[in-house]
Amino acid sequence: MSDDNHTVPYPEASTEHPTLVIPGSGTGEGADAARPKRRRRRWPWVLLILVILLAGLVVAAEFIARSILPGTVRSLVIDQLDLPADQQLDVEAEGILLPQLIGGRLDTLHLSTDAVTLEGVTGAADVTATGIPLRGGDLGGASGTIRIDQAQFTTLLAGTDLPVESVAFEAPNATLGGSFTVFGTAVPISVTLTPGAVDGDLELTPVSLSIGGLDVDVDGVGGMLGSVGEDLTKPQRVCIADQLPAGLTLTSLEIVGSEAVIDIDVNGAIATDESLLEKGVCPRP
Repeated sequence: MSDDNHTVPYPEASTEHPTLVIPGSGTGEGADAARPKRRRRRWPWVLLILVILLAGLVVAAEFIARSILPGTVRSLVIDQLDLPADQQLDVEAEGILLPQLIGGRLDTLHLSTDAVTLEGVTGAADVTATGIPLRGGDLGGASGTIRIDQAQFTTLLAGTDLPVESVAFEAPNATLGGSFTVFGTAVPISVTLTPGAVDGDLELTPVSLSIGGLDVDVDGVGGMLGSVGEDLTKPQRVCIADQLPAGLTLTSLEIVGSEAVIDIDVNGAIATDESLLEKGVCPRP
């Protein structure tokens, strides 16, 4: 080969002409380092966890409140009414308790028992109280129902002038069995009455009458039996306030099946006035 066509060498790298780097075309560690890292948003997850924990605490607190409240209320009622320590009494509160406890007042409480004895009369009872203050004060209101059987209804009428030795229910009436004395001889008598309530008193309206096993005219028997006959043949109002706490008022009474269903109204001040827990008083005749 001839030296006339010799190879010309590449020029050396010069700072006058730096190598250009096209953005985004780089690869490798240098490119990764140059690219800004995207920060991961963690706060929604943190917030969700806090909400879940808070909900769990609220549920736990509500559960604890519902576990403690019935026993506390039961103890207070038993103490106030001087009931036996082993008295069966179910307590149930309505609504979510925590806001009510914080506010210091329960919306509604239901109390029920299969058997409770008040002033010698035993029956099943259901009472609903509203606006119950937790820091002292009167109840917003309360009412209830007492159910008694035939034997207890007989006890309820024991203080009256009626010849009551037994009671038989046949809804809506009650038949009273007893006797009265005529010339030293006991004469059996049976009177069927429809019970009710008027102004807090028990009202008995006669329906039929039997003397010595014979049915007699209710309207015409008054003269035959004198004052006893008059009492048996006209509606009677019987005060039973002396057989109930003073804070309870009879509002209605009816025979349902084999029970006498007595509705009562409860004075809200019974929670603060101890005299309302004492036996009531009947006016003198």
